[in-house]
Amino acid sequence: MDSRRTQVIHPSYIALTLVLFGITSLFLGLSASYIYQRVQTGAPPIELPSLFYYNTLLLLGSSYTLIMAHKMYLQDNTRAYQGYLIATLLLTLGFLACQILAWNQLRSQEIFVNYSNMASYIYLISAVHLLHVVAGIPFIGIFIYTSIKKMKTPVSVLVYFSDPARRRKLKLLSWYWHFLDGLWIYLILFFIINYMIK
Repeated sequence: MDSRRTQVIHPSYIALTLVLFGITSLFLGLSASYIYQRVQTGAPPIELPSLFYYNTLLLLGSSYTLIMAHKMYLQDNTRAYQGYLIATLLLTLGFLACQILAWNQLRSQEIFVNYSNMASYIYLISAVHLLHVVAGIPFIGIFIYTSIKKMKTPVSVLVYFSDPARRRKLKLLSWYWHFLDGLWIYLILFFIINYMIK
């Protein structure tokens, strides 16, 4: 076998897959722990504040704009590409702000972290998800910064869009972002179903 043969799967894809498996295991563990605590203590579930649902729309919106950014990248559309990246960042920041407001909604109902085990898990699980969203923000910022800095002339634009490493990184970021969207939808459904089963 020729050792110089081009790799079929880039190591970065494998690394991201392992990271996503790890995150999945973490949240499945937290979900199982939530159910176990509820069964053991008999504590009543807590209804999610309305802002949790609005947050879902913001996160889905950011996923859509990232899809469009990737599409504009493949079409070499500089202005639209940069615009969709900026829109993704703004929607993500909106998600973070609304999540803080959602926690304030809980506190306004006098549901604090130590209110019950169920309340603690809502705060914990949503906070852990929030941290994973925050972890992706610097990468979006890097794409925005480099696109503005390096796409100033027709030649630099051509070089930017033809860079296979950058294309791969954008795809990896998209995969991570869509995963976080799917994870958030799972968490919302998980809490809704648990609230319905009293």
